[in-house]
Amino acid sequence: MRRLLIALCLIAALPVHAEQRDPGSAFFSPKMGDFREELASVRQTGRFGVLMMFEQEECPFCERMRRTVLSQSGVQDWYRQHFLIFEIDIKGSTAMTDFQGRNTTEKAFALEHRARATPTFIFFDRDGEQAYRYTGTTQSAEEFLQLGRYVAEGASKTMPFNIYKLQTRVP
Repeated sequence: MRRLLIALCLIAALPVHAEQRDPGSAFFSPKMGDFREELASVRQTGRFGVLMMFEQEECPFCERMRRTVLSQSGVQDWYRQHFLIFEIDIKGSTAMTDFQGRNTTEKAFALEHRARATPTFIFFDRDGEQAYRYTGTTQSAEEFLQLGRYVAEGASKTMPFNIYKLQTRVP
């Protein structure tokens, strides 16, 4: 009975009829392939930095994040205001230029950043330095928004994410 009450409370806390949009076009930024240029754009627009979602084809956890979290209009709007967001295929052979101007591929870039499990979300600051890494899915869109605020507000430098979540929980 207690579990049922908890489940009902959690359901009641969910946003009602949140608009869903395709994450491919409404969440992710179009890739130019040169991440030095992307950092210049971040600085010009006043964003915190770059968020990369490291994924692979047929990853059920990546698909779950796309379907239940990254498709939410509130998540898309908030993240696009604060970050440039890109998908990186951990097995991909697409050519790219990293933050230091080196030519590489998506696969090599993923290996360099130890992104083997998917999804892995890595937040980079305006200098292309890793600010935070989160591996796996979040429980909800709200938790993913908390994750973004945790990084953008600089709380990731002073406390673990689980403590931040407890301190910023919305009643």
